[in-house]
Amino acid sequence: MRRALVVLAVLIGQILAGQGLFTGPAQAAGQETAGRVALIGVSGLHWNDLTQADTPNLWELARSSAIGSLSIRTVGSVTCPYDGWLTVSAGTRSAAGYWCGAPPTPEQQGAGAVIPDYRYLTDVAGQRNAGTLGESLKAAGQCSIAIGPGAALALADREGAVQRYHPSPLQVGTADLQQCRMIAMDVDDLVLPYLTGGKLPKVPDALSPAERRDALRMADAKAGALLSVLPADTTVLLAGLADTGSVPHLRVAALREPGAQGHLLGAASTHREDISILPDLTATVLTKLGVPVPSTVIGVPLQVGGPGATFQQLQRADATAQAIRSIKGIYFTAVAVLQVLFYLVAFLLLRRRKGLAPVRFAAVALASLPVSSYLVNLLPWSSLPQLIAGVLGWAAVVTGVAFAGPWRRRPLGPLAVVAGLTALTLAGDLLTGTTLQLNSVMGYSADVGARYYGLGNIPFALLATGTLLATTVIAHRWPGKVGLAAIVVLGAFAMVLGGSGMGSDFGGVIAFVPGIAVTALILAGKRVSLVKLGAFLVAGGVIVMTFAWLNYLKPADEQTHLGRFVGQVLTGEAFDVILRKLQAMLATLLSPNLMPIVIAAAAFLVYAIMRPEQASAGVVPAAFEHSPALRAGLIGTLVSGVVGMLVNDSGAAVLSMALALAVPLLLATGIGALRRDREPVAGSVSDLTPATK
Repeated sequence: MRRALVVLAVLIGQILAGQGLFTGPAQAAGQETAGRVALIGVSGLHWNDLTQADTPNLWELARSSAIGSLSIRTVGSVTCPYDGWLTVSAGTRSAAGYWCGAPPTPEQQGAGAVIPDYRYLTDVAGQRNAGTLGESLKAAGQCSIAIGPGAALALADREGAVQRYHPSPLQVGTADLQQCRMIAMDVDDLVLPYLTGGKLPKVPDALSPAERRDALRMADAKAGALLSVLPADTTVLLAGLADTGSVPHLRVAALREPGAQGHLLGAASTHREDISILPDLTATVLTKLGVPVPSTVIGVPLQVGGPGATFQQLQRADATAQAIRSIKGIYFTAVAVLQVLFYLVAFLLLRRRKGLAPVRFAAVALASLPVSSYLVNLLPWSSLPQLIAGVLGWAAVVTGVAFAGPWRRRPLGPLAVVAGLTALTLAGDLLTGTTLQLNSVMGYSADVGARYYGLGNIPFALLATGTLLATTVIAHRWPGKVGLAAIVVLGAFAMVLGGSGMGSDFGGVIAFVPGIAVTALILAGKRVSLVKLGAFLVAGGVIVMTFAWLNYLKPADEQTHLGRFVGQVLTGEAFDVILRKLQAMLATLLSPNLMPIVIAAAAFLVYAIMRPEQASAGVVPAAFEHSPALRAGLIGTLVSGVVGMLVNDSGAAVLSMALALAVPLLLATGIGALRRDREPVAGSVSDLTPATK
């Protein structure tokens, strides 16, 4: 066991030391000599909009730039122009509150302007970071020019004052623009036709294709008017800063500067070389101008990635995200219905001691669905039918493997295959850049903007459950120190993967530590008390804060949200973050897709333990009698699931997915044990049979 712990320490050191963001020839924006910057925000601009015929100016700008997808989420599920420009101003996700529409029209004052009722943002809406960009430019003595309402909002200082303001690009010339090194323009012609009563409509797309093309032509003409008079040495940023309806999309991000043409555009904030977020624009502007970036700005400078970027590639990225969005709710509803039906049918059949083999097969097939939702991304798919067929196909493959080999005759065989494959898939995904979790029905997608890399909350639940169940199979085969070491070492390794920069999962570590510890204590024959459980929770908190502190000590462009959370603690903003996560967690308790899984699985499990003969023909006790280690692993899984539900914003999703994987596999094991007792297996002892002490 000592040697195993040494190996684990070495692996942990390697993981903590090597957390690179890009593997390609990335180039950080801002490493060049500071120059002039122009930010052109075209609210609603999508990669499908750019054509040489309808938008020649924007098309040429993007063609000569590094290009990528811009995830524009601020606070709500969709982003209006007001919130988009306000986020650029603040450098952190911001929202104006009850009003989600166009930014306010500035009041001209001499060469500059003032944003009306600006104090509302800080005094009422609680947006105390509003004005960060403008204030930073003013403190550095940098002149700025705003063209249009949104640009004025972005460049206003903390009092709402704008240095120089023009309502239209037709009012400025090259000589005017040469006087300032920061220029921002709000092109609102595309989004204004969508606004109903000044707000975003509650429909996906309110304009016909012909109406949208007309709006695009007007937006292109306005952008072209500025591009035609920009000084030649200007670095140009193009951003689609807002949505146009009730469905979020990935928007346009482009950076024109020497050497950028044809390359991808991403940022360390997303760990993706083709995706960036709105606050990255704030950091990029300040860095390009040689102005220090305030610590409250959560964005980092944009990075030019590898070559070969195409419009079609970025169009497919959004189409993929939309396909996931369209199926995600249906998928979880289907999983919930299947889980509830499974427990109902299993209850009816098992209490009559009928259909043991079909119930076991159905249990393993049901437990194979979660890992299949990630494995489907190993192969390319381009349509919703292909995605559905892929998930079902992988579920059939995993189920087939679980019943294909000699392990199928052993009670723990199918559990070992499904749980082990689930844990290995997610661990491998973390080690290779989380390409399987991105745009998966049980993972995350960039258009939602909750996470772009690392270990999501549902994947955490599956990784923890798969690891604990798989390692208890090892403990079953090799009882004593070997099995105990396997649980501690492999569990700790999976926990480090999730909590380090690779996984960047905060709540997962807090939940995983007590799960591992409780499992190990029960296996060692030790008593688990509330005091010990509390100590394990504290230990999990200390470990994750250590990860966060180490990450915080890195440069800003290398930090994950773990490190940024430490910064928010130091600046006093952490309470707002915690409050939002608590509200999100409580909201999941009313989810019609998640809570039925929790209720059905928990009710079946409790009834099967308390009334084994009436509920399940003694299946659950048979599983525990066959493998006491499995009992320890299940208790550890329940501890991780409950704690994970309480400390993560996904709430019930964590516990429901832990139960969706663990309880069917427990029933499959119990049925296998009952059938084995009835029909003894001849032959040699399997590697899943417990060794004799």
